[in-house]
Amino acid sequence: MRNLPLNDADRSVMLAAIGVASIDDLFADVATDALLTAPIAGLPLHASERAVERHMAALSARALTAETAPFFCGAGAYRHHVPASVDHLIQRGEFMTAYTPYQPEIAQGTLQVLFEFQTQVARLFGCDVANASMYDGSTACWEAIAMATRVTKRGRAVLSGGLHPHYGETAATMARVAGTTLVALAPVAEAMSDDAAVIAAIDNQTAAVVVQYPDVLGRIPDLAAIAQIAHEHGALLIAVVTEPVALGLIESPGALGADVVVGEGQSLGVGLQFGGPYLGLFACAEKFVRQMPGRLCGETVDADGKRGFVLTLSTREQHIRREKATSNICTNSGLCALAFSIHLTLLGGAGLSQMAKLSHTRAVATARALEQIAGVSVINAVWFNEFAVQLPSAAAPVVEALAARGVLGGVPLSRLCPDRPDLANVLLIATSECTDPADITTLAETLAEVLA
Repeated sequence: MRNLPLNDADRSVMLAAIGVASIDDLFADVATDALLTAPIAGLPLHASERAVERHMAALSARALTAETAPFFCGAGAYRHHVPASVDHLIQRGEFMTAYTPYQPEIAQGTLQVLFEFQTQVARLFGCDVANASMYDGSTACWEAIAMATRVTKRGRAVLSGGLHPHYGETAATMARVAGTTLVALAPVAEAMSDDAAVIAAIDNQTAAVVVQYPDVLGRIPDLAAIAQIAHEHGALLIAVVTEPVALGLIESPGALGADVVVGEGQSLGVGLQFGGPYLGLFACAEKFVRQMPGRLCGETVDADGKRGFVLTLSTREQHIRREKATSNICTNSGLCALAFSIHLTLLGGAGLSQMAKLSHTRAVATARALEQIAGVSVINAVWFNEFAVQLPSAAAPVVEALAARGVLGGVPLSRLCPDRPDLANVLLIATSECTDPADITTLAETLAEVLA
């Protein structure tokens, strides 16, 4: 249904009904210096719908996208091929909603999808149980820290320097309110992840140790070694996975000793979407299930013995006494979770493994090509589909120069760590099964041209 504008007569009736003379009177409590006295300069006035469509289409045509240019951006959001069947299925009327129904047992299809999604996430992460999704990876990361403080009755968390800075910033924002002490290690552009520094920071007051796997530079930390020391001190190990496709090739965090595994599910089914919406993944050991935030869907039988699904556990504040709630998250990313589940179902275990192998192979080929450029060196000793390179000059202007030549050449680390001038020359490069050999050649040739 179109939203048709009101006419002057309609507005007059509405204003009279609420007892004000004009629309300006509705803003009487706003400071005068905060009110506009004229239209914003440079913005066009109203136009017809067709004119707006043409204008927006022209703006869109100017943009470089993952589908129109060689694309090597990652840093927490990754390009993978999403089958057309995913979008087709999620647009069915039964699924076209972001919410779990408030009378859940009448929506058996939705509950079954979420049950299957939980099963997939738990298996992928190597954990006993997973919830029905969260907002995104960064908020899931904080919820895991908060859960660890409840479980251990401690208030200190150690954050690896390899944790995505945006995840760390989200945790810091919430920790200030919750009274949690965060020991955030500084990111370092070195060949290996900062396992030794993380282990050295763990003490008997530590509730949680947060380690990204693979980390923000694409390195793969030794989770088993960190888990052993964390457990010796009574702390929980939280593994953060921003690229779940990696688990088609490397060991799952749960199998390596992680107590809680969280992350971002965007890679599967969701696509880049110009920044969202995405979905948070959250899984843990069964013994922590009653401290797990969000919802948990379960399987049962009805009065006739037929298979059915129920909302088994919901510890958010809308369902129980506020002081007993584990979280104030009020919804799950149901539609994105559905897309994730459909894509993973279509892939199966063999398909996910093949996608992971292709992504890694293309990353190796890209690294080898870039190493041939004078002044460029690969920092990582190991990686999955993402790695960091050291450039002879600041990375941000280089990225802009590449974009001007039609290549989306990665993410400058300075964008994630703007207060670290020592990291200004570091560029993050990501690949996937969508990276063609011709794209790699174009990147290498164009980068050499820019740096010459």
